[in-house]
Amino acid sequence: MSQLYIASSITTFEEPPSAELFDDNVSVTQLYQHIMAFVFAVEEINENPYILPNVTLGCHIYNSHFTAGWTYHASVELLSGRGRLTPNYKCDGESTPVAAVGGPNSDLCLYMSAVLSMYKMPQLIYGSSPVTNSNIQGAFLHQMFPKGSHQYKGILQLLLHFRWIWIGVLFLEDDTGEMFVQNVLPMFAERGICVAFQETFPKLTFSSEFYETLEEYSKALDIIMESTANVVLVNGEIHTMMVMRAMLKLQGTDDIPMQSKTKVWVMTAQMDFASCSFVKYLDVQVFHGALSFAVHSKEIPGFQKFLQMRNPNLEVEDGFIRDFWEAAFECVFPHPSLEKAHNKCCTGEEKLEDLPASVFEMKTSSHSYAIYNALYALAHALNAMHHHTIKYRAMAEEEKWDFLSLHSWQLHKILRRVSFNNSVGGKVSLDQNGELITGFDIINWVVLPNESFIRVKVGAMDTQVASEEGFSLDYDAIVWPNRFNQSRPASLCNQNCHFGYSRAKKEGKPSCCYDCLPCSEGKISNKEDMDDCFQCPQDHYPNNAQDGCLPKKITFLSYGEPLGISLATFALSFSITTAWVLWIFVEHQDTPIVKANNRNLTYTLLISLLLSFFCALLFIGQPEKVTCLIRQIAFGMIFSLVVSCILAKTTLVTLAFMATRPGSKYRTWVGGKLSNSIILSCTLTQSAICCVWLATSPPFPDLDMHSMTTEILLECNEGSTVMFYCVLGFMSLLAFGSFIVAFLARKLPDSFNEAKFITFSMLVFCSVWLSFVPTYLSTKGKYMVAVEIFSILASGSGLLGCIFSPKCYVILLRPELNRRQVLIRRENQRIN
Repeated sequence: MSQLYIASSITTFEEPPSAELFDDNVSVTQLYQHIMAFVFAVEEINENPYILPNVTLGCHIYNSHFTAGWTYHASVELLSGRGRLTPNYKCDGESTPVAAVGGPNSDLCLYMSAVLSMYKMPQLIYGSSPVTNSNIQGAFLHQMFPKGSHQYKGILQLLLHFRWIWIGVLFLEDDTGEMFVQNVLPMFAERGICVAFQETFPKLTFSSEFYETLEEYSKALDIIMESTANVVLVNGEIHTMMVMRAMLKLQGTDDIPMQSKTKVWVMTAQMDFASCSFVKYLDVQVFHGALSFAVHSKEIPGFQKFLQMRNPNLEVEDGFIRDFWEAAFECVFPHPSLEKAHNKCCTGEEKLEDLPASVFEMKTSSHSYAIYNALYALAHALNAMHHHTIKYRAMAEEEKWDFLSLHSWQLHKILRRVSFNNSVGGKVSLDQNGELITGFDIINWVVLPNESFIRVKVGAMDTQVASEEGFSLDYDAIVWPNRFNQSRPASLCNQNCHFGYSRAKKEGKPSCCYDCLPCSEGKISNKEDMDDCFQCPQDHYPNNAQDGCLPKKITFLSYGEPLGISLATFALSFSITTAWVLWIFVEHQDTPIVKANNRNLTYTLLISLLLSFFCALLFIGQPEKVTCLIRQIAFGMIFSLVVSCILAKTTLVTLAFMATRPGSKYRTWVGGKLSNSIILSCTLTQSAICCVWLATSPPFPDLDMHSMTTEILLECNEGSTVMFYCVLGFMSLLAFGSFIVAFLARKLPDSFNEAKFITFSMLVFCSVWLSFVPTYLSTKGKYMVAVEIFSILASGSGLLGCIFSPKCYVILLRPELNRRQVLIRRENQRIN
């Protein structure tokens, strides 16, 4: 174990070596508890009649001084016999060790293992596990520490839980630190955690180098404290805390107190609070609110009472207690060789419980708990071997167990499968790899005003289940550093991208550093830091903030809205007007102006116009299966009938005047047969197109979710757009033909024909439907239906007004002109 740190001055060979064995003897007061846990466990096992009956355990405790040389020395002496160092020669048969417990630093365990593994001696490691390059060394190590990967998965869960994705890293510059950087940090990167900086702890060897080494790291400390990363992961060991305190003290100034720049320190379970004389008075407030992992532990019954009973005046065999006592209570034991000084004298009556936790803790630490379990694991392994040996030798009527003839290598297999419940009810088991099967506690450090601190358990991690399920945390119990005002600290490269924004990578920066760009039109983001915005479901649309979706309203051109009411009113008005014109023509059917140009054809045209206005009403209201099938077909058929009637009228006017010439062969064409043939052929052709449309791809009710942003349009899907435009195309062809014929006949006498009016009416008709196509294609939703209704009403009213308004004017207002004699006289005057 390491209780005293011997700091030697560097040898420069420029002056004679010092006569002193060492320069400075520094006591690490917290580690005295490890020694006490070891002694307490040995005494408790010896008093237990059920473990190793009639066998008394003894122990040697060596101080490694945190150096390789003293560790090698202690390991060789352990094999040579107490008090004598004879390498590879055992001259003391009464103090044969069967196992060694070592720690808490990984490098010291590695030095110990280099010697003891050659003799196949079991070594139980209670602190950091060494990185061994030899399978032989690793075979004799039994770690009272869970598998390291479990802890790092727990740290990863902690970082992800608080969304700390921008962190700093401090690690030791040794094999364990190198393994941490190579194996653990890439695992963090895979889960989206970026490292703002990586800095190493100085490796201290000589006391004269201490402050010089720390000053070399002043630049690194500037990086740490000025970094935007508010969380720093510290992968260190038990002595790391002393180095951290010294480093942070150098960084703090009177103008800028350290508390104003402190970080949330996340520390690994290998670390623990440790202090010595030269950092004893340094402020511990910088660790207020820190989080650390610790191997799961419980309070050992009777251990605190055992500590309270320690007295340096009575403990003769304890070679550590006086050094510890003087360092902890800042006093000096009287000694005849020392002159009287102003130093406070130690009485031995001082109370350990009066010491602040920054000097010594009465509560069992996780390292002390691991030492306690290590001793019991050895005892249970020896007990199992004891029973096996007695059972074997009972068959030979020899029940004596020759403990001194025990070979230590025989304990390995038993230790690999040892399992027992300790005195606090905790189960202790080692797996086949020699690693402890247990979980971790998550500890929150709360520093008190008197420079003491308490460790508050705020979470746990069960390593026997999946990391996500085994991780638990009491968020409300956590105390954060004072600078964060008890709010959860954020540790980000930049602020989160809020709802309605997505992340965009910054060139040359880690993935955690990004710009926030607003979502493009039609997309949303409803979480922070989304990589991409996404579309709402088809029946929803983005809100104005683009952070959520709102349900679309189902809409259609209804009779209840102003547009529908207006169009329906116009359709009914034109229908009434057309019916009135038809009534006028029927009432005056014997007048010349009505009889001119085929009276029956005029009636057919008016009736078809009346039907066309009624047809517009089919486009208003909720689309149903029947109305969708009927309305476009009815529209095409009726307007084909209208245009074919106009074509027939125009053709008859032209042939009538051509037939008046003497000997004209066109007289046989003038009559009802021609007009009926034109109307019938055109209507049948359009009917054939409509039948093909209905047979192949008929119209049907449909929901258009894409045309309108905030609405779902309930519409009639045309089924086949090609067939729809074929219907329009044929109607346009008839209209164009009627216009050409009427245009050619426009100079015929006005008294006998209506070619001029038909020409103008067809000009209006063609203009309406030519403008319909681009307008229809450029509008969306129910307004497409409104455009078609408007085109139907506009073209029908244009035909009605241009063709029949002059005739109605004559019939109603100038009846004197509607007589045969007047028409003949006017015609004779024009001829003359």
